[in-house]
Amino acid sequence: MDNSTSRRTFSLTGFTTNRELQILHAVLFLGIYLVALLGNLLIITLTTKDPHLHSPMYFFLKNLSFLDLCLISITVPKSITNSLMHLNLISFLGCVVQVFFILLLATTEVALLTVMSYDRYVAICHPLRYGSIMSHQACVQMAAYSWVSGGLNAVLHTAATFSVPMCGPLEVHQFFCDVPQLLSLACFYNIWELLVIGLGLLLDIGCFVFMDVSYVHIFSTVLKMPSREGRSKAFSTCLPHLVVVTLFLSSGFFAYVHPLPKSPSSLDLLVSVFYTVVPPTVNPLIYSLRNKDMQKALRRLQQSWCCPAH
Repeated sequence: MDNSTSRRTFSLTGFTTNRELQILHAVLFLGIYLVALLGNLLIITLTTKDPHLHSPMYFFLKNLSFLDLCLISITVPKSITNSLMHLNLISFLGCVVQVFFILLLATTEVALLTVMSYDRYVAICHPLRYGSIMSHQACVQMAAYSWVSGGLNAVLHTAATFSVPMCGPLEVHQFFCDVPQLLSLACFYNIWELLVIGLGLLLDIGCFVFMDVSYVHIFSTVLKMPSREGRSKAFSTCLPHLVVVTLFLSSGFFAYVHPLPKSPSSLDLLVSVFYTVVPPTVNPLIYSLRNKDMQKALRRLQQSWCCPAH
């Protein structure tokens, strides 16, 4: 790492330099952040307080909501502050911290989504063995492995990204410190970083293939169910997860694989919003709107607040 680089700040160009549009952006992002905050906190509260939701699926969902809450909190509040202050700067240390936590949370989320697909596979394809396979200890271990994999990837990725000096003006054409944009500032190609990115993409593709195979088995089993109600319940728990996975991974793949344009692109900004802002905001809606257990738990929580036991 170059000493002169470590003492400088990065300029986040964001969405616009127009003052009125910056205020509009701040208000819009504040509304989105509050929706994500309330939605994910609600899921964490319901899955913690309601004993009917103390099952492996909701244990992983609580972890996912915590990840989403942290992921959107790493980028959006800073972007709102910069827009309101009309000062799109972030310190070198702040950029390093932001990159580390984005990688930690995003990688952990991919691993956790893979575990959640396995949970649905066991629940639907092997229901009689579900209790023994998805024991509480096994669930805790799988969640821990997800966090460990995210931590290892974040350490390697962050160290490789900032291991070479950066040349020219430190302008990042994003609303946060995005790794592909930071790599474009490097004075020379960093082979180590390219290897880390390649390894990360291979692991992500492996997770995606594993999830696809799981869902092929799940849907083939569901279609054979004689009960229409059973098929409906199975689809209501699986389809939301499939939507979340597709949205999160497809936007993330595109951000890292496609070549960066020579001039700032609004497409890059839009894609980054789709994997850092949209999933944490829509996940609570996707998992709760079609989930009858969550709806019942919410009604029970409302009743406990309105009519507390004496």
